[in-house]
Amino acid sequence: MDQFSYLGNADVNAIEDLFLQYRKDPSAVDQSWRDFFKGFEFARSAYDSAGGEQIPENVSKEFKVIGLINGYRQRGHLFTLTNPVRVRRKHLPNLALENFGLSEKDLETVFQAGNQIGIGAAKLKDIIAHLTQTYCQSIGVEYLYVRQPEVVKWLQERMEKSRNTPSYSKDEKIDILKKVTRAVVFENFLHTKFVGQKRFSLEGAEAVIPAINSLMEKGADMGIKDYVIAMAHRGRLNMLTNIMKKPFVDVFTEFEGRPSEDAMFDGDVKYHMGYSSDQKSDNGHMVHMSLTPNPSHLETVAPVAEGIMRSKIDHHHEGDHSKACAVVIHGDAAIAGQGIVYEVVQMSQLDAYKTGGTVHFVINNQVGFTTNYIDARSSTYCTDVAKVVLSPVFHVNGDDVEALSFASELAMEFRQTFHRDVFIDVLCYRKHGHNEGDEPRFTQPLLYKEIAAHKNPKEIYVAKLIAENPEFAAIAKEIEGSFKAELESNLEQAKKAANVKMASYLQGDWAGVKMSGDHDFDFSPQTAISKELFMELAEKITTLPGDKKFFSKIQKVFSDRKAMIKGDNFDWAMGELMAYASLLKEGHQVRFSGQDVERGTFSHRHAVVKVEDSEEEYTPLQHIDAKGQFEIYNSLLSEYGVLGFEYGYAFATPNALTIWEAQFGDFFNGAQIIIDQYLTSAEYKWRRMNGLVVLLPHGYEGQGPEHSSARIERFLQACAENNIQIVNATTPAQQFHVLRRQLKREFRKPLICFTPKKLLRYPACVSSIKDFTNGGFKEILDDNMDAAKVTKLAFCSGKIYYDLIERREKEGVSDIAFIRLEQLYPFPKVQIEALLKKYNKAKTYFYVQEEPENMGAYRFVDHNLRSLNLKYIGRDEAASPATGFAKRHNDENEEIMNGIFSKVPVK
Repeated sequence: MDQFSYLGNADVNAIEDLFLQYRKDPSAVDQSWRDFFKGFEFARSAYDSAGGEQIPENVSKEFKVIGLINGYRQRGHLFTLTNPVRVRRKHLPNLALENFGLSEKDLETVFQAGNQIGIGAAKLKDIIAHLTQTYCQSIGVEYLYVRQPEVVKWLQERMEKSRNTPSYSKDEKIDILKKVTRAVVFENFLHTKFVGQKRFSLEGAEAVIPAINSLMEKGADMGIKDYVIAMAHRGRLNMLTNIMKKPFVDVFTEFEGRPSEDAMFDGDVKYHMGYSSDQKSDNGHMVHMSLTPNPSHLETVAPVAEGIMRSKIDHHHEGDHSKACAVVIHGDAAIAGQGIVYEVVQMSQLDAYKTGGTVHFVINNQVGFTTNYIDARSSTYCTDVAKVVLSPVFHVNGDDVEALSFASELAMEFRQTFHRDVFIDVLCYRKHGHNEGDEPRFTQPLLYKEIAAHKNPKEIYVAKLIAENPEFAAIAKEIEGSFKAELESNLEQAKKAANVKMASYLQGDWAGVKMSGDHDFDFSPQTAISKELFMELAEKITTLPGDKKFFSKIQKVFSDRKAMIKGDNFDWAMGELMAYASLLKEGHQVRFSGQDVERGTFSHRHAVVKVEDSEEEYTPLQHIDAKGQFEIYNSLLSEYGVLGFEYGYAFATPNALTIWEAQFGDFFNGAQIIIDQYLTSAEYKWRRMNGLVVLLPHGYEGQGPEHSSARIERFLQACAENNIQIVNATTPAQQFHVLRRQLKREFRKPLICFTPKKLLRYPACVSSIKDFTNGGFKEILDDNMDAAKVTKLAFCSGKIYYDLIERREKEGVSDIAFIRLEQLYPFPKVQIEALLKKYNKAKTYFYVQEEPENMGAYRFVDHNLRSLNLKYIGRDEAASPATGFAKRHNDENEEIMNGIFSKVPVK
């Protein structure tokens, strides 16, 4: 690559100095400069004639022309013809000759610098014409911030050789014409046939459809078998029909307002729904395409789609990134304003989350709802986040259909070559307001005056084609007429349809999984393993290789674990790790990510250990001779992006145990959108099950407001229709069984586990081998009390149980039994009803918790056990989850103990 690719204009003098050094002593400069200067055959004679003391004017101008070339490469994108409806902002300095030490007098001069752009020695005017066509027409490119010379060279060679100008055959142009015609006519058809209905049309950006098609065709030719697409609502119906091939009749039936075939399906608006299809490319390659369902929350679907993509790469393509590609379609306001975009981009090259490069399309309407672009960002471009990971950006005029298709093909070549993200910024406009019923002239009167008179991309392209060849007039007319007839026929069919068709997703990877029934939650399945297997796995996961030296504290951790086998007392970490080991042995994958999960926030897990004085790692669960694969990753410091990614991974991998753990339980609220819009509601909006496990450390131990509560109440508030499972286990065996239960049921539901901190090393919180080798998860745990003596029955959940039984023993009380609600939802009514019959002497019922009254599980449990008239024992209502003062914390704990063990009746 030429050395000037990274140089600004101010560096030309420095290069001249280097040249002088080179002429005196070639070895005095770097080899790369020697190679460069050798290319100027003219330099020797010019130098010799000047006596070697100064650079002759003609040589100096050569360097100035190279400075100009670099100026176009570096800043040409600021002076393009990429905006179809606005005059571009002015940027200084511009590309005027004077800014490079040149003048119009030099235009007819031949410069060897033309070799730098592949056109040989050429007149300055021809060099400028070549650069202008390459960098300042319908395509502008940002790429010189990329730090890998081979990447910059690759881009330069392809762009400057082709001048960023497509040269399509007649048949290729007809194909592009068909695609843009279908995009435009489809939107117009919906606008006239379904007046007043929201559809978030693509009008103004219809060239995206042929561009996406070109991208995918190029990818299929380069080996891609799988596409996962994420996009917001704008243009989604066009994408569904013209790219995904969803039948038009099905879309029209949805517009007719017909009910779903599935009465249990709550449904969502048509521009949020997902779809998948298998298609054959123009060159005969079979390709699977998936459009991920999404909520209105912009950009939140991106991490989900990336997780789906990673799962497909892992399980369908043996880790080969070149076989599958994610395509994320953004809006300009959203990509600039939503922080999740930054999180996802930062994930793109990390081992835990990389998917081989994502192609990002930006439908740049230059307005967000009603907000002008100048109020929507501080950056020059909405795509400036791309620079974080050194991704090239193609800025393209959305009215130039061929240029956009060309840029899309080049972007796909880049992705397949370097497996990095690449961005395509489609400068276009929005024909209507935010939706078809919105009036945009309230807020952008001048812009929409321009848009009203502006021809659509099909009209512009047809005029261009006719100017090239008058035959295209008849071709365009036939294409449009045929498609309109197709749409009319589909509309007639839709008017006769009784229901909206719902495609089943319980096939492929989901084959064998069933929808849950009303009684599937009454009892948990058997999840015990044999004693022989348990002992075999326990021995393996507690053994470190003898030929490696480990930190003394690590050796003690593993020595203590091995002692648990002999002592038959297994702590929380062993219970958890044994769940993973047993599932791996049965052939299931276990994927686990989150902040600090390899060691564990509280240094309990040690799933990955470091060899002493090195970076070498050893992962015991990868050395148990198991069929399944164990993957555990410390994540970047993100909740939103990582939880979304793992949700996506589980979305596509029903037979793996996929886990996300928060560093502290309350940190999940950084990902609240994923909880609300996906985890708790996706099955009922989109008919998509998910078996993701979420581990949230929870417990009041005096660590203050931010490290105590995982906000149990928020999850319980979202519970309905058996949508999720909420567990607060109190023994290692219980955690073992509930993790295994995720893959032993015939259906999949998200599992929210509130996990302990204190109990990780609490002497009383242990399980024996029989607890792992018998039965399964117990939704409630009974107390070891004489039922005949029990007059008070207290329900609780979580680690407070241990505080209560210790105090009970200290007080010598025998008339209170503490019942642990290990599963809070689905609420274990069947088990509780059986237990109430056992404790038929009980007269008073309590719910005891360490959380404030307006938090925790109390109000939820009270609602479900209303007939018992539960009396509340716990902290008073509070705005903050917990106090930050140790003394006050201890006083509050004492008040709880006094409340339950006091001789004075509780009101």
